[in-house]
Amino acid sequence: MNYPHPDNFHSALTIAGSDSGGGAGIQADLKTFAAHRVHGLSAIAALTAQHTRGVSAVHVPDTGFLRAQIDACFEDFRIGAVKLGMLATAEVIVEVACALEHYRPEYIVLDPVMVATSGARLLEPSALDALRTRLLPLASVITPNLPEAELLLGASITDRDAMHAALDGLFALGARAVLLKGGHLPGAGDVVDLYARPGLIREIAHARLEVNAHGTGCALASAVAANLCLGKSLEQASIAAADYVHTALRQGYRPGRSEILVLDHFGAAPRA
Repeated sequence: MNYPHPDNFHSALTIAGSDSGGGAGIQADLKTFAAHRVHGLSAIAALTAQHTRGVSAVHVPDTGFLRAQIDACFEDFRIGAVKLGMLATAEVIVEVACALEHYRPEYIVLDPVMVATSGARLLEPSALDALRTRLLPLASVITPNLPEAELLLGASITDRDAMHAALDGLFALGARAVLLKGGHLPGAGDVVDLYARPGLIREIAHARLEVNAHGTGCALASAVAANLCLGKSLEQASIAAADYVHTALRQGYRPGRSEILVLDHFGAAPRA
C-alpha cells in the first residue's frame, strides 16, 4: 500500500494507561487504530498490572516524562485526533490539559475512565474536579458510560429519560458533544447509545449481547478518533465507532482464565 506523504497523513494519539493483559487501555487503543488503518501513537500516563480478572497494581509515571512523550509525538507527526483515557491523578490531568492547550489538535476524544470493568477505581477522587474543569471543556466529544456520567454529574441515571437529562447536565459542564453509552441501563431490549450536540440527539441502537467484556469503552473512544482521522464528522465517527465495537464484541474471545471477553479488533476491521 502506498501511504500519502506525512503532511497529508493523519495519525491518532492515545494518552492513556497501559493494560498488561492487552485487553484495554493503550493496547486496545492501538489495536483499534490499526484495525482502521490509522497510524497509532501513544503517551503512557499510567502503568497497570492487570488481567481479565482485575487490577492488582497501578503506577503513575512522572508528569515530566509524560509531557516528553506527548511532545515527541507532536514534533514529528501530523496528529488528526487525540484520544484521552486513564489519567489517574489531578497532576496528570493538568499536565495533559496544558499540552493540549499548547498544541491545539483538531479533535480531542475524552473517555473519562474512572472505574475498571472489575470494579477497581482508576481515578483518584481529587482528580474528578480537574477532569471536569480542565479536560471536559477541551474535548470535541466525551464518551462516558452511565456510571461515569453519574460521577461527573453527581446524579443517578436509571432510565432513558434520565439519559436525556444527563446530556443537558453534561452540556452545562462544558461538553460540546457527547456519546453517552447506554449499556449499563437495566432491562431487556436493544442497547441504545446517545450521540448529542446542542440541538441534536441521535439514538444508536444495537442488539444487547449477554456477555461481560473488557476494553469496550477504550475501543469506542479510539474508534471515534480513528474515524475522525479518516475524515468523518463527529456524528458519523460516533455511529461508525459504535458499530465497530458491537461487531468486535460479538466476535470477542476469552484469552484469560475468566469469563471476560476481549474484543476481536481485526475481525471487526472496517472493509474498504
